Amino acid sequence: MASATFVLKEPKSKDNTLVYLLFRYQNQTFKYSTGQKILPKFWSFTNQRAKETKQFKQYGEFNALLQKIEDKAFDSYRKLTTDIIVPTKDRMRKELNRKLLKGELAKQNNFINFIDDSIKNSIKRPNTVFSYKQTFNQLVKFKAQYKREMTFDNIDLEFYDDFMKYCLEKNYSPNTIGTYIKVIKMFMNEAFDKKLSDNVEFKSRRFKKVSEESENIYLTEAELSKIYKLNLSKPKDKTLDRVRDIFIIGCYTGLRYADLFAINSENLFDKNSKLRIKTEKTGELVIIPLHTYIREIIKKHGGIPQFKLSNQTMNESLKELGQMAKINESILISSTQGGIVQTKPYKKYELIGVHTARRSFATNAYLKDIPTISIMKITGHRTEKSFLKYIKISQQDNANKLTNHPFFN
Repeated sequence: MASATFVLKEPKSKDNTLVYLLFRYQNQTFKYSTGQKILPKFWSFTNQRAKETKQFKQYGEFNALLQKIEDKAFDSYRKLTTDIIVPTKDRMRKELNRKLLKGELAKQNNFINFIDDSIKNSIKRPNTVFSYKQTFNQLVKFKAQYKREMTFDNIDLEFYDDFMKYCLEKNYSPNTIGTYIKVIKMFMNEAFDKKLSDNVEFKSRRFKKVSEESENIYLTEAELSKIYKLNLSKPKDKTLDRVRDIFIIGCYTGLRYADLFAINSENLFDKNSKLRIKTEKTGELVIIPLHTYIREIIKKHGGIPQFKLSNQTMNESLKELGQMAKINESILISSTQGGIVQTKPYKKYELIGVHTARRSFATNAYLKDIPTISIMKITGHRTEKSFLKYIKISQQDNANKLTNHPFFN
């Protein structure tokens, strides 16, 4: 005799948690994610449904959907047994998916809708969700231009070729295209894991993320000194002064943008000579000895300066600071747009941005012969390969570093 119950993934959670269907039959238990989430306080463990409360106004629709899933599970089981097919868990899942996808849940077979729903329920970092939304927007435009269906089965090599063509026509850079492909593969993997799709063409070697090494700059210690020593005492320079101080802290701690604005005086210890913080992106605890410039900034502000500026304001102000500090070296930057390599000259100050701080820290520490493992303990990089992408030294810098090496003496 078959039976069905609904359970919460994390019944003691303080946040929304998934609802699972447990379908028991022939001494087997088939577990199926409903894709629905609810706060445990709104869940009736006795009735295995959402409580009828004004605090959870959508309880009627929510419970109706659970009932539909339960009914379809019994239908799937009956169909398999009637057709004299052994109702394995995999067959049950496929049959239930088919039945649900024929009805009001049909939109789940639409890849774009699947991404849209995933974004709405995502608890990932804002920057990560932003990249999801960017990819979603491009897929919507691609669908309209190419007039093609976007079901899970259609995310194949033909789609890949057409999407690459679309991106190249838009003159997107390889790294931008690579980000889109990475997100598409991630969501297809998620759909595959949830048994919503059995399409594996996206795992083909041809369905690959493209990339191009970015030609990013770093600022030398001499250039950082020029910025640090700028006279910004005039009232009109108040914002520039704040940007300069937070940027210098970044250049001598290697912290990411989000962590840079999260630190405060409570992160200081050992007579304000060290900083301790658990980074947002990796959750790693890092301890950083503080440079003289940072200690002077702390003394100036009476602690870690507290202010929040937009990424755009920071980047615009940093370029202005670089220009004031006469960081005018001419830099040639090559990039690929629409499959064509273009080289363009820039003044170095035009290339300064928020991320220049972290790259400058890693490169300058490396040039000072600080062991790679010690720098990685601060930057939070887990592999040397990912860390070395931050090292931006010129041929001259490399030669200077090797001049006193025993091998050359």
